[in-house]
Amino acid sequence: MAVAFLLRRLSLLPAAAAPSLAPRRFLAGAAQFQYILVDKKGAKQNVAVIQLNRPKALNALCDGLMDEMNQALDALERDPAVGAIVITGSEKAFAAGADIKEMQGRTFQECYGGSFLAHWNRVASVRKPVIAAVNGFALGGGCELAMMCDIIYAGEKAQFGQPEILLGTIPGAGGTQRLTRAVGKSLAMEMVLTGERISAQEAKLAGLVSKVCPVEKLLEEAISCGEKIAKNSKLVTAMAKEAVNAAFETTLTEGNKVEKRLFYATFATDDRKEGMSAFVEKREANFKDH
Repeated sequence: MAVAFLLRRLSLLPAAAAPSLAPRRFLAGAAQFQYILVDKKGAKQNVAVIQLNRPKALNALCDGLMDEMNQALDALERDPAVGAIVITGSEKAFAAGADIKEMQGRTFQECYGGSFLAHWNRVASVRKPVIAAVNGFALGGGCELAMMCDIIYAGEKAQFGQPEILLGTIPGAGGTQRLTRAVGKSLAMEMVLTGERISAQEAKLAGLVSKVCPVEKLLEEAISCGEKIAKNSKLVTAMAKEAVNAAFETTLTEGNKVEKRLFYATFATDDRKEGMSAFVEKREANFKDH
């Protein structure tokens, strides 16, 4: 009883954690989904929106949800019409953590031997830009999921935290690594060691999120950002994303080498020729993604 009370208090997992019975959506090339909704948004329908859909569990991240997320991401990466992806939850919770009931009985042997949570990292490896639109709780695995995305937009009432220490464990899906790189050692250490949350405004000041929006405008703003990205060359956008990730993950010297190689590579594309020609001719570029 004490453990259940603690989990509810932390908003990591509410008392009733049954799968959502909401209608399922379909995505071309993917299976029918139980835990997520997938749609295309924007004036040109070129921004995909993946909405976490376990409302009774505050979108707690179970294996089934993450498997469906990976299926959707695989299909969207193959979809030539999609130029950007938005991941969001509800106004109450982006994702209030991993599903503790699902993991509490696991053993060390099961976790280590089965590379537990390794498949969650698919979000970070997608070549198309991914935007997290975070309202409400982004705690534990929810915060880690947001940090796997390339850009984070937050609603004014969003809260970010890594409260695993209060459950006798530590973050296991990149929380200690991505949070430290995003906000620095001192704040990351404080959040991880105390389990305390930070507000959307504090997250913006710390560099964790790039924009704070009114709750009701958040998804619209994230989709608008996705549309701006999607109008550019998808091929060159993927190169730009790779270069920025190199800055996040390597030394300055190595990162500069990656940037130079990718910069040179753009000169082998038709889109680079079109972009520069359009600039010189004072017209809008018409990228063909090759």
